[in-house]
Amino acid sequence: MASRALRNFVNGEYVAAKAGQTSAVVDPSTGEEYARAPVSGAADVEAALRAAAGAFGGWRDITPAERSLALLRMADAVQARADEIVAAECRNTGKPVGITMAEEIPPLVDELRFFAGAARVLQGTSAGEYLADHTSVLRREPVGVCAQVTPWNYPMMMAVWKFAPAIAAGNAVVLKPSDTTPVTTLLLAEIAADFLPPGVLNVVCGDAGTGRALVSHDIPRMVSITGSVRAGMAVARAAADGLKRVHLELGGKAPVIVFDDADVAATAAGISSAAYFNAGQDCTAATRVLAGPGIAADLTGALAEQAAKTTVGGLDVPGADYGPLNNPAQLARVEGFLARRPGHARVVTGGTRVGERGYCFASTVAGLRQDDEMIQEEIFGPVITVQRFGAEDEALRWANGVKYGLAASVSTRDHGRAMRMARLLDFGAVWINTHIPFVSEMPHGGFKHSGYGKDLSMYRFEDYTRIKHVMSYLGG
Repeated sequence: MASRALRNFVNGEYVAAKAGQTSAVVDPSTGEEYARAPVSGAADVEAALRAAAGAFGGWRDITPAERSLALLRMADAVQARADEIVAAECRNTGKPVGITMAEEIPPLVDELRFFAGAARVLQGTSAGEYLADHTSVLRREPVGVCAQVTPWNYPMMMAVWKFAPAIAAGNAVVLKPSDTTPVTTLLLAEIAADFLPPGVLNVVCGDAGTGRALVSHDIPRMVSITGSVRAGMAVARAAADGLKRVHLELGGKAPVIVFDDADVAATAAGISSAAYFNAGQDCTAATRVLAGPGIAADLTGALAEQAAKTTVGGLDVPGADYGPLNNPAQLARVEGFLARRPGHARVVTGGTRVGERGYCFASTVAGLRQDDEMIQEEIFGPVITVQRFGAEDEALRWANGVKYGLAASVSTRDHGRAMRMARLLDFGAVWINTHIPFVSEMPHGGFKHSGYGKDLSMYRFEDYTRIKHVMSYLGG
């Protein structure tokens, strides 16, 4: 069967890229190509940014109510076409269909509706006289054209996390999806075109070079990326010359601190669910377990039992708990961590590829030490590491002793200890007796090498605005 030819979405329509280069879009369940996407060049990026710049003035000047209505209508359309969108997402990522429908469509739709509401309730300081005979007013205005880059682990979800708040605030967007997962981002732009003026939301496909051309261009006033630390650093450097605002949501290495008073069975089930979801390809995945001295052995055994019950498979495996890794490079990365493990590491279960077709990897539990590579570096796969700590201060030191600072969790029945740990953990989100829930109203974003800025919530919405002081002289 011939590969489907994808095109960029610019100024309200699909357009062929001026650059002739393309790249394969592969089904991770099979490892087989099923589409070709353009690798957009500088001219393609220029065209998309010009379209966004041309649309910005009109979109900025309409009322918040009109922008809100457009996003509400888009949310309804996404919900109505959920089957089509999920089918495209799962073909492009290998995710299980039922899980994707249940776990990604509802929050995606909710985020569109949340930011639709946010557009109408943006608050500012009231007008006042802070200098005799002068009245001061603060205006919140959109930033302008925003350049956005999304990752391959949650293509459709991350697209909405990026463009919904930007558009709600009155900005225009050019978004580059990952080169391995462009399909649903293009579909979302097509759906949005029924409700947005041409040029407000544009999608250009491509590789790292396309991303560099986008974020280093003079037109964007803000750059937002969700991706690896390496990619985030490159984006920050490219944006620096233009003094663009930068939002970085990068890697994570979430500690899950389990004290001796936790319920072993319930905690193991919760950790496994939050670790293996999306094959562990989640920067908040519960894959770094720090277990108390009295619970470590039992918890490790319970995690191994959970791993044995967890099913991995491609789209041809009904009821799979998670699907394949996204691409062959990611499979090789995960395999490499296991191959390089030190002699003292103990693989309790898993640690191997599953099958010869596609990129599936077994649910894995391994015992390691604080300085080991698999503790310090993000694996981004279905691998749970376990460390046995001796005391609370050691657990805290180990938890904070990585370069990442995105998310963490604490499992204990001791409320005072939980709140004490939450205060001292150097992470942007801390869950207590749970791990991984998100809500549209609360911010998501990290510290240290996990980046800066927030997704979700009014904090994200306000990031896409700038503040202007207007002072009026009241004298004669």
